[in-house]
Amino acid sequence: MGAQLPGVRSIDFENAFYADEGTWIESLLLSTSEQFDPETALLDLSRVELYHSQQVSDSQSDRTSYRLVVIANEPYPFLLGVILRAEAIPNRLVLRHGQFNAVVTVEEWEGFRSLADRIQERFGRFELHSVSEVDTTGEPLGSGQLSRVLQNELTQEQLNVLEMAHEMGYFDVPREASADDIATELDIAQSTLSERLRIAEKQLLDLVFASGEFADALEDA
Repeated sequence: MGAQLPGVRSIDFENAFYADEGTWIESLLLSTSEQFDPETALLDLSRVELYHSQQVSDSQSDRTSYRLVVIANEPYPFLLGVILRAEAIPNRLVLRHGQFNAVVTVEEWEGFRSLADRIQERFGRFELHSVSEVDTTGEPLGSGQLSRVLQNELTQEQLNVLEMAHEMGYFDVPREASADDIATELDIAQSTLSERLRIAEKQLLDLVFASGEFADALEDA
């Protein structure tokens, strides 16, 4: 679907339910560089039926986001189906530049190796970025809906700064991009970038810690 829609940068699977015979009900968050009418754009896609659409970002921004609920007949194999059949928990699934990036939780290391082998066998490629040992399963697709909270609480300028900083590797270790690099990409002054980034980071942390769940977890640790 991403190849047929204009200016799509990424497709984030917020939620997905398997219906029957290869049909999935999917809630998708699309980040695009162009505005378009989802209903018209999806008319020519025989395997996708639009159920609901909503523009969730500022129409004046150079980046536009749409939330789509679609009924899709996914080809076999479908990555999400492979993950679920391996009894792994999908925490995040994003399609970007024609490639899927996934975060999953498995119970044991052997389960992960089995999943990796399945993906390699069915898709011809598997690349491991990182592995972490955790005490909890993390949030599966469809739970938490942090992205919706961020869309409501942060301004579009703040979201743009955070997204660009993340994409360019500003938060990576070692850092791959400087504040000057990001400011140049966004065509704003470095001082403006720094101010927006500090405010966005503070509001993001306020959202994360406001519920008290993390404080409770630290007390229980």
